[in-house]
Amino acid sequence: MQPRREVLLALAALAFVPALACSQRTPRAETGQLRAGNHEFTLRHEGRRRTYLVHVPPGAGAALPVLVAFHGGGGNAGGFQLYAELDRLADRERFLVVYPNGTGRLVTRLLTWNAGDGCCGYALNNGVDDVGYAVAVVEDLGRRTSIDRRRVYATGHSNGGIMSHRLAAERAGFVAAIAPVAGSLDLRSFAPVRAVPVMQIHSVDDPRALYEGGLGPPFPGTDNRVMHQPVQAGLDRWIVANGCATRPDTLDRRAESHGGATHRAMLLAWRGCRGGAEVRHWKLTGPGHAWPGDARPPGGEAISGPQTTVVRAADEVWAFVSRFRLP
Repeated sequence: MQPRREVLLALAALAFVPALACSQRTPRAETGQLRAGNHEFTLRHEGRRRTYLVHVPPGAGAALPVLVAFHGGGGNAGGFQLYAELDRLADRERFLVVYPNGTGRLVTRLLTWNAGDGCCGYALNNGVDDVGYAVAVVEDLGRRTSIDRRRVYATGHSNGGIMSHRLAAERAGFVAAIAPVAGSLDLRSFAPVRAVPVMQIHSVDDPRALYEGGLGPPFPGTDNRVMHQPVQAGLDRWIVANGCATRPDTLDRRAESHGGATHRAMLLAWRGCRGGAEVRHWKLTGPGHAWPGDARPPGGEAISGPQTTVVRAADEVWAFVSRFRLP
């Protein structure tokens, strides 16, 4: 694959992300607790120099839960931190947010995750071990500050959401629960060793990560298209693997006006799963590919489709995952 095509494919999850957020660079491991605020760390994995950001809430003392937040394809950790709205929640609820960086030819800007059999870009084409890297990040963080290893969670946007599916499928004994946004399961081989709680937020009107699966539209200025996996088919695989009831309960319905249109959200839950797990799905109608919340979507609504606050992804992600812990 030519470099130009690799970069273009990296834009699959909206590569138009701001520059890295400000952080305190801390190049070596420290003892004791990390100070409140943002830190950037470096480690080597598979011979590659990899970096991640971590946000520490004020008053950290006891071992804290960890939420690993994977940026979208073509994005980076700092850009995702700016629009994910997770830090404000971490400060209130007292958990650590970890923003790892993927890989790419441009090193710090257009980065992707090897998230499945068809996604995405540089990381997929080069067989990058991003599952191993995500585990290494949490282990590295645990050497720097106290973490609750029974409460390690994952979320992500688009390519990052797909990455959280892969992490849970292949390291089910490591991650307690996941909540991907606008990215569906993309694995041929799927055999998680335990029932993993999963909640997915996805719009049926997503113009990029198509809800029903299939080839997405060409990226702006190109003829490149990406194959997406159907959302419900991916959830069904988790429902079967977790031993959940086959029919969902509807737990909530919401609606809001957006520029003359109505955005709707329906929360479905498949319960009765093994080990107290659960599969949930916020099924949105009207919004596009953006991370739901108050922040402007990367690239703007012309690229991502309508933004929405009918649900706020950060709030829903934490409300779900924080209910669970590893046995």
